[in-house]
Amino acid sequence: MTLDTRVHAVPPITTTPLFDIAVDLEPPLKFGPGPLGRRTLYPASRGTFHGPRLRGEVLPGGGDWALYRADGTMSLDVRLTLRTHDDHLIHMTYGGRWVIPPDVRADLADTATRHHIDPARYYFRTTPLFETGSPKYGWLNDIVCVGSGYLIENGIAYHVAQLT
Repeated sequence: MTLDTRVHAVPPITTTPLFDIAVDLEPPLKFGPGPLGRRTLYPASRGTFHGPRLRGEVLPGGGDWALYRADGTMSLDVRLTLRTHDDHLIHMTYGGRWVIPPDVRADLADTATRHHIDPARYYFRTTPLFETGSPKYGWLNDIVCVGSGYLIENGIAYHVAQLT
């Protein structure tokens, strides 16, 4: 096969830390099995985020409308409202995948201890996007991010980085 001459070298994708976010979750609402898999809502009750350029709180009312596929992988569909420390609102959405190997699933079933499981034992990645009307934080409207997730006591956390 010959190389397509239209393909060019481009600078490598790099990342810059944006923030770390911790989200407390309410008990899940299980919709049961549907045509695409098992749908479960994990309501967000509150949380915090901190980074070099912004910080604040996660407001109640968002959540993850997760879909568990037949193979056990969770597809994320998350919507959160962030309020910055200086009172600007930011809409954060992200999809992603949480792939849990079969040998880790039993350990994750124990809600009292699952946050102690090493995140290296599973794959939990997201693709956050933002929307805001704030002139101060309008730069968020034009960036793409990636996140690496892990469990914490009473919820989830992510390290979010901007693709540069």
